[in-house]
Amino acid sequence: MRKFDTKVQHLKYKVLREVAREAWKGSLMENILDIPKIISPGKTPTMRCCVYKERAILSERVKIAMGGDKDNPNVIEVIDIACDGCPAGGYEVTSSCRGCLAHRCEDVCKRGAISFDNNHVAHIDKSKCVQCGQCAKVCPFFAIVNRKRPCQIACKVKAISIKDDLTAEIDNKKCIQCGACVYQCPFGAITDKSYILNAIELIKNSENNQKYKVYAVVAPSISSQFSYAKLGQVITGLKELGFFTVVEAALGADMVAQLESKELAEKGFLTSSCCPAFVAYVKSAFPALLEHVSHNLSPMAMLAKYIKETDENAKVIFIGPCTAKKAEAQLEEVKPYVDVVLTFEELQALFDSRDIDITSLSEDILDNASYFGRIFARSGGLSDAVAQGLKEQNIDFDLKAVACDGIEECKKALLLKSKNMLDGNFIEGMACVGGCIGGAGCLTHGQKDKAEVDKYGREAFEKTIGDAVSILNKK
Repeated sequence: MRKFDTKVQHLKYKVLREVAREAWKGSLMENILDIPKIISPGKTPTMRCCVYKERAILSERVKIAMGGDKDNPNVIEVIDIACDGCPAGGYEVTSSCRGCLAHRCEDVCKRGAISFDNNHVAHIDKSKCVQCGQCAKVCPFFAIVNRKRPCQIACKVKAISIKDDLTAEIDNKKCIQCGACVYQCPFGAITDKSYILNAIELIKNSENNQKYKVYAVVAPSISSQFSYAKLGQVITGLKELGFFTVVEAALGADMVAQLESKELAEKGFLTSSCCPAFVAYVKSAFPALLEHVSHNLSPMAMLAKYIKETDENAKVIFIGPCTAKKAEAQLEEVKPYVDVVLTFEELQALFDSRDIDITSLSEDILDNASYFGRIFARSGGLSDAVAQGLKEQNIDFDLKAVACDGIEECKKALLLKSKNMLDGNFIEGMACVGGCIGGAGCLTHGQKDKAEVDKYGREAFEKTIGDAVSILNKK
C-alpha cells in the first residue's frame, strides 16, 4: 500500500508519526531523544554516510516537526546538516566537449574563466566565473551546461541562493512559502514547519474538558488524496481522531465565488485572493498591483470565520495540500479564525500515530458544497466558479478570465497587467502547477488528480453556488 510519492516524504512522515505518537501519550519530552533511534535503529546507516550523521539529521527533523525555529517567520526551513548532497552548481563543461579549434567559449568569456588542457578540452575556473552563461550559448556541441540545484530550479521566484558553505539559503523577502523546493529537494534538506503538536493539544483539550469543539475544515483537493481508501472513510477517520465534525472548505469557496464575482463586476478588474502564495508574490514582486487583489478572504478563512461566528466554542483546524496556508493562518486578518493548519502528509501521520486504519472504517458523508466550490482545487476551477457566480446573480459582465497554472504563468499575467497589455479582466492566480492538487503537502501528485476533483464536484448534492450558500443563511 503506497501512501507517498517519494521516500523523502515517507521519512518526513515517520518523524511526524513518532512525534505525534509521543504527544498523544504526553511523553514527548521524556522520549524525544529516542525518536531518531526508532526511525534509524541499529548501527548500519540507511540514508547517510554513518548512523551518527543520520540521527543528527533526524534530530533536526524532530525539531521542525515540533514547530521549528521560532525566530524564523518563514514556514519553510533549511536543515543545513542535510544540505550537502548536491554539487556546488553553476556552469560546467561536460564530456560532450570535443576540444574544437574554434574556442568560441574562450573568446566570449570576458572574465578569462575558461582554459584548455593538453587535449584542448575546456575547463571553467569557478573563482572567475560570474555565471553569465555566454559560453554555453556559443558552444556548438552544447557541451557547457548550468548545473542548478533542484531547489533552485523549483523556486520560480529566485528566493534560494547557495552560501559559502554550499548550503541553501532562503530569502524570506522573496519566498512565497509555496513549498515547491520542499517537494523537489531530493535529500529532504528543505522542509516545512509542522504545527501537528498544536493540533493534538487542541483535540486532547477538547476531549478532556469539552470547553470547545474542534472543527476540521478540509480542502476539496482531499478528493485526490488517500487513494488507498474511500473519502467517506477518511471523514470517519477524522472523527475517530477527535474532531467534532468535518466541513468542506469548498463551502467557503462557494461563498468566495459569490462575493468575488460581485466585486469583479464593481471594479472591472480583479485578481483572486484564494492562493496565499500568489498573494504573497503580488506583494513582493508587483506591489503596485496589490490594490487589485480581491478583498475577500480565502475560502479557508471565509469558512473558518463563519464557523466561529456561528459557534463561539469552535476551534478550527484546516487540512489541505498547502504549505503557504500555514503562513496565511499567521496573518492578522486570518489568525482569529484559523487555529492550526495541517497538510495531508501530517494528517496521514496523525491517523497512524493513533493506529487508525481508515480502510477498516465505515463511510461517513461530506456534502456541504457545490460542484463549483469543489473545483477550486484545480487550475481553472476558480474562473469557472466566478463565471457561474455572475450567471446566478444575473450580473451583466463580460468575464475575460486568465487562469494562471503555476507561478511562472502568474508572473507573465501580472507583468502584462503592469504594462496595461493584459487581454483579460480577472487573473486566477495559482502558485502550484495544476492548482491546489499540486501543493507541496499532498500525499501524491499526479495527472489523474484533476479528473478526481471534477468527479468529486459532480457528486455534490448542491448543484449551484446559491444553493450551497443558502444553507448557511438558514442556520
